[in-house]
This record gives sequence, structure tokens and C-alpha cells, in this order.
Amino acid sequence: MEKIHIIAEAGTNNNGSLQKAKNLADIAKRSGADSVKFQIIYPWGLYLPGEYEYGKYDIRKVIEIREKGVLKDEEYSELNQYCNSIQIPFTSSVFDQRGLDLMMSFNPPYIKLASCDINNVRFLREVAKCGKPIVISTGMSEMREIEIGVNTLLQSGAKDVVIMHCVSNYPAYLHQANISYIKVLKDKFGLPVGFSDHTSGSEAACMALCMGATWFEKHFTEDKTQEGLDHAYAQEEKEFTKYVKDLHDAQQALELREHKVSEDEKYTKKRARRSLYAAKDLPAGHILTDEDVLVVRPENIMPAEQIDLLIGKKLTKEIKQHQAFELSFI
Repeated sequence: MEKIHIIAEAGTNNNGSLQKAKNLADIAKRSGADSVKFQIIYPWGLYLPGEYEYGKYDIRKVIEIREKGVLKDEEYSELNQYCNSIQIPFTSSVFDQRGLDLMMSFNPPYIKLASCDINNVRFLREVAKCGKPIVISTGMSEMREIEIGVNTLLQSGAKDVVIMHCVSNYPAYLHQANISYIKVLKDKFGLPVGFSDHTSGSEAACMALCMGATWFEKHFTEDKTQEGLDHAYAQEEKEFTKYVKDLHDAQQALELREHKVSEDEKYTKKRARRSLYAAKDLPAGHILTDEDVLVVRPENIMPAEQIDLLIGKKLTKEIKQHQAFELSFI
């Protein structure tokens, strides 16, 4: 099977602290994730200035949180160096040209585009020129919008694009995950497809794996009680480590083995499978009947399916009760 890639999505859960960002990188490394991804959000490259309705959120509070969450460019550079030192690939979602330029200076393994930019064709064209693999999420998007995003990237020179199925609910409940859409995306575009997972557990991701997803993205945090936009629905280290393990275990479970029975199962078979034993002491010359044969555990010389080889045959030697039958006895 194709190797899977699990993105440890730190997002902005470092809350503007370089040390917290390094701590998140440590968690990503310990968990066994394949890369750690942050979000480089300069608020005025993303939000309209001023006060306005912003759903259930106070836009002033959102901007304040975003401003506090931005690291200095030199801190992002130090974070990249730290990730290199602990051998966890570092990258980020980018939301404007400044963030893209900064990220490209670090030679990242890929660039991530968030669902909000699926139709931001001006920015998509710039990202497509970067020459890096591009991972793009599709939350909030109908197929028409996904076509706009993916086709814009491809027509603008992107060579390596991964499409992430995504449901932009925070959290998304399992029944909302729409996992079968992964196959729709694979069939439509013929590109690698992943799953940006906002559910609470690993069940949806394992289902996505069965549908052919090969990339997975999951939000994580040091402490989900912290103030911030993404902490509450993110997984703490123990949960995220289990998430990574569950996905790798699920992939192993899906691999077709040449031999169905493993060595562990053979061990179980030795005690659990029935064989043929004498029900009582039997003299030489005795003609065997059903009542003479026990079909019980554990596995021994003659397996249960060979009972017809015994019934009606003459014993060539005396055998004792509970002795295992052998073909040489008849």
C-alpha cells in the first residue's frame, strides 16, 4: 500500500510563543507524525480592517488573538531550525504573499493552502509558482469551487497537488464527515486525496484510509483549555499519539498478506483447533465407530476433517483412552 503522511497540525496553538511552538514540535515528533504544520497568519493579510459582524465571534477579539499569535520572522526561522534539529519536517499554511515568501525561505517539504483560499485564484497562481508540493483543503466547497482551486493550481504550473477532503465544522461530528466524498475526489481529479480531520477521534480517519486517503491532518495542542481559536477541539499529546498509532495500525490491517494465517494465529490454532483422540481404551483389531473417537482440543496429529479416514477401519495396535490417533494405527 502507498505510504501515508500524517500532518501534526499545530496551527496557531503556540499562542505567539516560540517556546510553545517548539513544545508542539516536540509533541509532533514524539507522536510519530510525518510533519508538523503551523499557520503563518498576518491578520491584515487575511481580515478586513474595522468592526463588522463575524458570526458568533467578536471580530475585535479575533484580530487581537491573531495579532498575539504571530511570531516574528526570525522566530519562525529559529522554529524551522529547531524542527530540523529534532528531525521533524516543518511547514505552514500560508495566507498571503508575505507568509509564502517567508515559508519558501525555509525550503519546506510542501506548502499548505487552507479551505478559505480554494477560490482565491490570484493567490493560488502565486503559490503554484513556488515549485513545492501543494496540499489544499476543500472545506466549505462545492465541487465547482474545488474545480476552480485545483485547476487554477495545475494550469499555473503546480506539479504535485494533494486534495484534502475537509468538513469545516469545529469540531465536526462523525456523522458529518462525509467520508465517501474522498472517492468522489479521487475519481474526479486522479490526484492524491487526503483528509483534514476535525472530528474528535480517529474513526473517521480510519474510514478515510479505507476510501483511499493517503494524507491526514489533525489539530493538536499542549493543553486544550488554553485561550485561542483552535485549542478546544484539538487533541492533546496522548490523544494525538493514539491517533497516529490507530492510522498506522489500520493501514497494516488493510494490507493483503500472502499467507492468511500469521505466526501469532498459528499459536492460537495449536490450542484452539480440534484433533482426533481415542474416547476409551481400544484393543488391536477393533473396528472404529463414531463413539470411539473424541473430536476435541488441542490440535494434534490428525485434524478433525480426517475423521472419515478412521470410522470403519480396523486398529492395528492397542491404544489408550485420550491417545491421539495416527494413520499408522489403522
